[in-house]
Amino acid sequence: MLNKVMNFLRDEEGASAVEYALIAGLIAVVLVAAITVLNGGFTTVFGNIANKLTTSST
Repeated sequence: MLNKVMNFLRDEEGASAVEYALIAGLIAVVLVAAITVLNGGFTTVFGNIANKLTTSST
């Protein structure tokens, strides 16, 4: 039993999956932060596009 526990503790194969999960989490945090910061800009741009489409269709 002790041998199995020691083999489990020495096993490093799962480390890459944890690293990928951390990278994906960091990317998600950066995307949320960027969208939060740029939210006003996006609202203005899409508002201008909507106004031009409404104006040109009438």
